[in-house]
Amino acid sequence: MLSPERLALPDHEYLAQRHVLTYMEDAVCQLLENREDIGQYGIARFFTEYFNSVCQGTHILFREFSFIQATPHNRASFLRAFWRCFRTVGKNGDLLTMKEYHCLLQLLCPDFPLELTQKAARIVLMDDAMDCLMSFSDFLFAFQIQFYYSEFLDSVAAIYQDLLSGKNPNTVIVPTSSSGQHRQRPVLGEASMEGVEASLFYQCLENLCDRHKYSCPPPALVKEVLSNVQRLTFYGFLMALSKHHGINQALGALPDKGDLMHDPAMDEELERLLLHPSLRLVQVPGLVNSVTASPEASCLPSRIPPRVGSPWRPFHHSRKVDAESDGSTEETDESET
Repeated sequence: MLSPERLALPDHEYLAQRHVLTYMEDAVCQLLENREDIGQYGIARFFTEYFNSVCQGTHILFREFSFIQATPHNRASFLRAFWRCFRTVGKNGDLLTMKEYHCLLQLLCPDFPLELTQKAARIVLMDDAMDCLMSFSDFLFAFQIQFYYSEFLDSVAAIYQDLLSGKNPNTVIVPTSSSGQHRQRPVLGEASMEGVEASLFYQCLENLCDRHKYSCPPPALVKEVLSNVQRLTFYGFLMALSKHHGINQALGALPDKGDLMHDPAMDEELERLLLHPSLRLVQVPGLVNSVTASPEASCLPSRIPPRVGSPWRPFHHSRKVDAESDGSTEETDESET
């Protein structure tokens, strides 16, 4: 059925908002690139499977970073896949470094940029060294904010630096430090002169939110975050966003923190794989290394990521899922022959 939102918008606006052209172009490119392999299935079935995978969120698995970040739906799908694949890390209570989390991200997206992982880790670690350990939940929620709202946060950082340097012509900015850098030890509610005035910061962000309608947190929630303090730092602001229950709900990619380690559908599929090794990875048209009869299980990564390319490109060597995997990136003795 058509959603009320679909009926309320003109066709061209709805198609643009949902990035339909992006998916059509990607589907056609894959069709042309792999027409010989697709010939045995038929074009109609190819498009059906392709858009089914888009709806299920499995279309981003092992794709290039430029595609993963191309649309809000792709970003949310990648966040959900990362959580489902590696929540065992949190379930076991394991703490990992930034580089180890980056290796996990590369299992799903081989060319995932290190800089983005570093920015997410900085939200958690603040002034601590980048090789410090982080819990899965802390990193995941910080990564969600940094990855999904990447362009918005770049603009926020520029605004913050302008406020620190007193470039706002309508306001007098109290200098915050001799260095003028925005790498601080932010503690929201701390009675210090670090950071910028929260009310002034919100005035600037309010205009920014109007220009980033589909890539920023809801303005009302941003206002709620900033209304609780008089001053705050840049990373203090990002930390508050990452911990805000309402922002996580509005984004809709991850469960609440209390439910982060629970995924009954995935647990059931893993148990089924342990009991029936013959049900390990098989080819399903339109998906990469999926498990039959379960779209959720297609989130399971191989220990060695396949090369970036079309989900329709055939893989001659299936890779088994390590049943004992806890999300680590250690090499296995398994080799392809």
